[in-house]
Amino acid sequence: MTAVAPHPPRTALSHRQILLLMTGLMLGMLLAALDQTIVGTALPTIVGQLGGMAHYSWVVTAYLLASTASTPLYGKVSDLYGRRPVFLFAIGTFLVGSLLAGAAQDMTQLIVTRGVQGLGAGGLMTLAFTVVSDVVPPRDRGRYQGFFGAVFGLSSIAGPLLGGWFAAHDWRWIFYVNLPLGVAAMVVCHRVLRLVPFTPRPRRVDWAGAALLVGGVSCLLLASSWGGDAYAWGSPPILGLLLAGLALGALFLRQERRAAEPILPPALFRRRTFALGVAAGCAFGVVMLGAVVYLPLYLQVVQGVPPARSGLLMLPMMAGVIVASVLSGRWISRVGRYKWFPVAGSAAMAAGLALCARLDGASPPAAAGTAMTVVGVGTGLCMQALILAVQNAVPRADLGAGTSAATFFRTLGGAFGVAVLGAVLAGRLGAELAARLAASAAALPGDARAGLRELPVGDPAAIRALPDPLRELVRSAFAESLQTVFAVAAAVAAVALVLTLLMPDEELRGPDPAASP
Repeated sequence: MTAVAPHPPRTALSHRQILLLMTGLMLGMLLAALDQTIVGTALPTIVGQLGGMAHYSWVVTAYLLASTASTPLYGKVSDLYGRRPVFLFAIGTFLVGSLLAGAAQDMTQLIVTRGVQGLGAGGLMTLAFTVVSDVVPPRDRGRYQGFFGAVFGLSSIAGPLLGGWFAAHDWRWIFYVNLPLGVAAMVVCHRVLRLVPFTPRPRRVDWAGAALLVGGVSCLLLASSWGGDAYAWGSPPILGLLLAGLALGALFLRQERRAAEPILPPALFRRRTFALGVAAGCAFGVVMLGAVVYLPLYLQVVQGVPPARSGLLMLPMMAGVIVASVLSGRWISRVGRYKWFPVAGSAAMAAGLALCARLDGASPPAAAGTAMTVVGVGTGLCMQALILAVQNAVPRADLGAGTSAATFFRTLGGAFGVAVLGAVLAGRLGAELAARLAASAAALPGDARAGLRELPVGDPAAIRALPDPLRELVRSAFAESLQTVFAVAAAVAAVALVLTLLMPDEELRGPDPAASP
């Protein structure tokens, strides 16, 4: 095993310097978090103006592929070259992608520039957590990292609202709005990150492992994106992508065992807390993105709420995320242990999603609000506690690789989770619609019967415009189908609960911050 230079002790930054650094890191994280929520709302408008409906899904897929595949690379490269240049590169790449995406003249340009955006976004979240870990000991880290969860909650509220507003005026500002935020983040981080110490290490990047990882992840994500949509799940293209992804994954594992500087060090997975934390984070990604994607669908289709208002009705969930994330961060620092926070969070998410599985078209707003609040509280308790658990379990020399691994598997879990839950929704919805149409076709008026073969099940606005009998039929089918989706998500949250219960109850490293100012 190659000896590496030891990392120096952390430089003691003042509370003011840490807050200034946090401002820059939160602005950088806001760029990536906001982009995940703002584009989806306006995407129909963008595609309508640029044309190319056949390439609709690629606008999302290109971003997802680039951001997910690049996440582990950022962590490892930052361990070798330092956080400051790598984080500034990530912000700069994201801004270039945003500028070019806003200026896109056709769908091909937009897809390519979204890939550039994703390449930058892959480093924004993981490096934000890593930089904080460089300057703050684990015992005191929770109260700072808790604000990152608040950024996610804020973006989930602001994204759909801003996306709808810009779509109605000028969709290009969905991308241009990133520029002032990104420039501010670069200025702050350029100044403050100079204070973060770094000792050079042997610079041997595992390019073979990087290529295998990117190839394997790309194949698996393409299979999950296209399966059940562009191609049937059992079709040769999907099976070929799945087999290629698994084969490249096996080659990647083999390469990592013999690489001098592996992208994802296999030794880390032999640490019980790290392995369980990463696995729980993967399950958490499934549940979190499932709630973010399918709760708005419930509001817009089953309850018939317009998109802008559905964003406002999601406020209880986002308030739960923000409050629980900030408070749990402070409590973790105070008690010096983290285990029971993700345990409680997983239990809350399972309970909240079980409540969501009981919602239908007749459910009062208070029932939906209560369910979303419980899910939000669970999300806030889990989000940064799992990252903190992973960071506490790895050597400081591997903080970048460890943090990026946690972020990578959470993102990967979310990507596959949305695909799997989408397949559950599509399968159940098809059966529910067929059963309802067969039972009700004779009683429907003639104009409604004429539209039975081309129901706009993917467009909430078009569903709201259907004749009353047919609209209610579609909404009831969606309600039953979404109940199944939420029940499956609750089962995944229960898996996360088991994994967090198995985690050791370790004490956070570092002095008790109770006496800190």
